[in-house]
Amino acid sequence: MTQTNADAKPGKEPQRRKGPVTFTKEVVGELRKVRWPTRRELITYTIVVIVFVVIMVGYVSLLDFGFGEAVTWLYGTFGGDGGGQAPF
Repeated sequence: MTQTNADAKPGKEPQRRKGPVTFTKEVVGELRKVRWPTRRELITYTIVVIVFVVIMVGYVSLLDFGFGEAVTWLYGTFGGDGGGQAPF
């Protein structure tokens, strides 16, 4: 159930939109609170991500190859020749 304006609490007014200057100041203030990674951490995290992506690409490639071979085998075994003579 959602709250409509009629159901809103009387002491709580909806927040007004702020201007672009205030928004920018608040964004800069929030970015100052961020704990940025060191160069060493950044390199470590990047290597971990690249290794994970390479492993996942290999895994998905193997699955793709396996399913492709399975479908090819199924069509070769159970597909038949179309039930008739060649058109030419």
